Amino acid sequence: MNVAQTLLTQDLSHLALSINSKTPKDVERALCKTTLQLNDFMALISPAATPYLDAMAERAYTLTRHRFGNTMQLFVPLYLSNLCANECTYCGFTMSNKLKRTTLTVSDTLTEIQAIKEMGFSQVLLVTGEHETKVGMAYFEKILSAIREKVSYLMMEVQPLKQNEYATLKQAGLDAVMVYQETYCPMQYAKFHTRGKKQDFLWRLEATDRIGAAGIDKIGIGALLGLGDWRVDSAMTALHAQLLQQHYWQSRVSISFPRLRSCEGNTTGGNTHANKQLPNEKQLLQLICAHRIFNPYAELSLSTRESAHFRDGVLPLGITSMSAASQTQPGGYSQPSAALNQFDIDDNRPVEDVVTAIVDKGLEPVWKDWMPFNATP
Repeated sequence: MNVAQTLLTQDLSHLALSINSKTPKDVERALCKTTLQLNDFMALISPAATPYLDAMAERAYTLTRHRFGNTMQLFVPLYLSNLCANECTYCGFTMSNKLKRTTLTVSDTLTEIQAIKEMGFSQVLLVTGEHETKVGMAYFEKILSAIREKVSYLMMEVQPLKQNEYATLKQAGLDAVMVYQETYCPMQYAKFHTRGKKQDFLWRLEATDRIGAAGIDKIGIGALLGLGDWRVDSAMTALHAQLLQQHYWQSRVSISFPRLRSCEGNTTGGNTHANKQLPNEKQLLQLICAHRIFNPYAELSLSTRESAHFRDGVLPLGITSMSAASQTQPGGYSQPSAALNQFDIDDNRPVEDVVTAIVDKGLEPVWKDWMPFNATP
């Protein structure tokens, strides 16, 4: 079976019962192990693990420094388009929002890249809404051709593509692909995705198999915390990452922790008072530490969705890459834009302040991930 087929065999109700039945002894047993099983991860994200957060943080810190050194990768998202052909109740790009839409031209994109480089960034995540006809392969190839030599590491977060399309983009210089399942519960998924190709749960779930088969350097996954039971979705994310590492060992795996945020047209509930499914900051810290203890080799990424205070506090405890000074609307770096934001961000600090916070924690900001052997520095 491929990764998606194995994930589909999981009984989500059983996972929920198992997580909530964990005891302090289960947590202590997990913390004593060198190599953890999924059952141990579930103990670490369970309510029973709450009193053990200090011990988890200490273990996560040690594992992160051992594997990744005293470094923090920095990247920035570049939003190319907010056109979207899907109806998703939690996203500002949803097609029913009757607000200004825009798609950057090649010239616009080069202007944005210049502004990003002046901020110091060399690792760029290209982001679009999901609109295959107007923002599809022809557009992606044109953009990659124009900007590839101007950045050291190029990532994309767009609609799921075919395997041969991922292979084509790899040849054009694509290094990493992020595809977030949003929630691993098919019934919950159907509730929040009501129109468009994103309704196809399986097509999205199988995307990471296609990315891995295409030989992309890094595969990024994650659940949108707050859509479903965050503990169950997180257990599925942990299993997903583990399976990807086993099946597609030539690719690195990155896990992100996006919590549901407010945005234009949001009907889902992006705050802890309105949405009891949403983990609070203490639970989010618990989750990050659990992932690091369970999977010492996975890259863990944290975005500007979270507050500056939280990001500064958690960055030594498992996180290996962070975005900074993010704009979530097309054209936002080079000039103010009236275009629609995908979601609200919380950490609005300039990149210099984020770098200072990283250094104050005894870590070194890293602007370049890696470069091909024959590349010109």
